[in-house]
Amino acid sequence: MKGKRGVGVVIAAGLLLALATAAGAAEPARGRDTTYFWVTVLTGGFGMAFASAMAAFAQGRAVAAALDGMARQPNAAGRIQTALIIGLAFIESLAIYVLLIALILLFANPFSAELLKG
Repeated sequence: MKGKRGVGVVIAAGLLLALATAAGAAEPARGRDTTYFWVTVLTGGFGMAFASAMAAFAQGRAVAAALDGMARQPNAAGRIQTALIIGLAFIESLAIYVLLIALILLFANPFSAELLKG
């Protein structure tokens, strides 16, 4: 059931992107800049929300598994804790990368020149 929600969110974001792109194609060239801006904002927002949700889910599972491992093997708690902290840092870095990409799309607009050409 949880996997279906994630797929539904991705499909909804894709449909929203397709509708915004189709609306932008019907507008004159002046409106394309505004449409591109809103598509970028919505895509970055959905991407960041999805990445944050998945990072939180993964971190919760990692902490639960680490606590379970520590409860079963108290002698290995130090090694498990070290591996947990490194794993949590990697999980959080993925969400930070999505934030970085969203900010680049929003402020640097690397694709705007190609989009607004035609």
